[in-house]
Amino acid sequence: MLLLGIDIGTSSTKVSVIDATTQKSVASAQYPDIEAPILALKSGWAEQSPEMWWEQVQQALAICNKTGKYNPKDIGAIGIAYQMHGLVVVDKNQKALRNSIIWCDSRAVEIGEKAFHALGEQNCLSHLLNSPGNFTASKLAWVKENEPEIYAQIDKIMLPGDFIAMKLTGEITTSVSALSEGIFFDFIGNRLSKEIMDYFGFDESFFPEVKPVFAIHGNLQANIAQQLNLKQGIPISYKAGDQPNNALSLNVLNPGEVAATAGTSGVIYGVGDQLIYDKQSRVNTFAHVNYTEEEKRLGVLLCINGTGSMYRWAKNSFGIGLSYLQMNNEAINAPAGSDGLRVLPFGNGAERMLNNKQVGAHLHNIDLNLHTPAHLFRAVQEGIAFAFRYGLDIMRENGVTPTVIRAGKNNLFLSELFTEAFVNATGVPVELYKNDGSVGAALGAGIGASIFSSPGEAFANMHPVQLVEPSASKQLEPFYQEWQHLLKTQILNS
Repeated sequence: MLLLGIDIGTSSTKVSVIDATTQKSVASAQYPDIEAPILALKSGWAEQSPEMWWEQVQQALAICNKTGKYNPKDIGAIGIAYQMHGLVVVDKNQKALRNSIIWCDSRAVEIGEKAFHALGEQNCLSHLLNSPGNFTASKLAWVKENEPEIYAQIDKIMLPGDFIAMKLTGEITTSVSALSEGIFFDFIGNRLSKEIMDYFGFDESFFPEVKPVFAIHGNLQANIAQQLNLKQGIPISYKAGDQPNNALSLNVLNPGEVAATAGTSGVIYGVGDQLIYDKQSRVNTFAHVNYTEEEKRLGVLLCINGTGSMYRWAKNSFGIGLSYLQMNNEAINAPAGSDGLRVLPFGNGAERMLNNKQVGAHLHNIDLNLHTPAHLFRAVQEGIAFAFRYGLDIMRENGVTPTVIRAGKNNLFLSELFTEAFVNATGVPVELYKNDGSVGAALGAGIGASIFSSPGEAFANMHPVQLVEPSASKQLEPFYQEWQHLLKTQILNS
């Protein structure tokens, strides 16, 4: 049997077709080839069209199907991963009423902060495990306050992956994991948060049926099956946010296990079994994909908004005509510490780990007679690694103390220089795997459809391709301390 995984990213959508027997990829495709646009009507805003995501899914699947490497009718289950925290609102005809307000949009920061204080900080942290902050609930409150004519037409609210599942099946569902990432879920009451509902004045009818992450969330409609050249009735048997899904794809499911990714954003995600929270909500706790009331599995998430996007900016500004591989090769020629050039990679909206401040991206100590593009490329990678270290130290304050971190050998972890900088800055070894979000979603579908008897069976053939350990000869601590001082100064000034 074949499994289809769909990963709705910010930059593009990727799909993979997996052989359930071997857990190997048969075919994969990404659409578009260039980065999808983010609409910013005002500073700090970030929106995308849900219909654009649906078009991307269709195009990427068509590219896969055209490879001729498999019979599309042999696909037996579908899983969906998606960019977290986005808000999609639809009317009774399942039509999107506006663009999605996506994860890096900062317009609702003040609304979330006001709710945090009004509801009581300790009450929010103990029940929601987070401040309402800049998450989906606060974004919905922004729509209610600023676009009442749209709010009045809402039938259901959802996250990006729910929208794609709706297009495939005509059904709308959610999960505890999804509700928790939107800051709608009360972990102590094990229900939709009455406090959030009452404070913001939300109608509970907005929220669809709650199902486990690994469950049947609907079946492929006949007309959509014909359009996609798939078999009618295929179950959508898994839906999860991209970071819980990345953890799943690395077989990070048990307390003490930790995953990382460095794509458009950078994330460290550790699994625990306690309802822990950061007192300042700088790192955030959500229900993991295998969370149940009886066996709690929580994901503690550190997010840096602009990692890959920072490196993309460096490429577009200073590496025109170069591939990322060529940039990496140039960066290796610059010395560790980049001859004093420092980069703060925080130019993609309000950063939760910096108390929701918009610090911005900064280049410090530029020497016009010394520094070259190679220095910049290295300084950006080191700056991103230092941002991970800064965030990991916050996670350590909250009891997440990894002895090893698992990551996919993709995105920034394709760079040997970045991987070494990450390991030496954090002091934690990294196991690299051949992983992919869409592959993880496909395997999740196999678990949800009971094609695999357990998650262990789904990952039976997964093995690390490389182990990178800290090197005493390449310590970056003095450079990190200087970088940290620059960041703290910038935070005070912002």
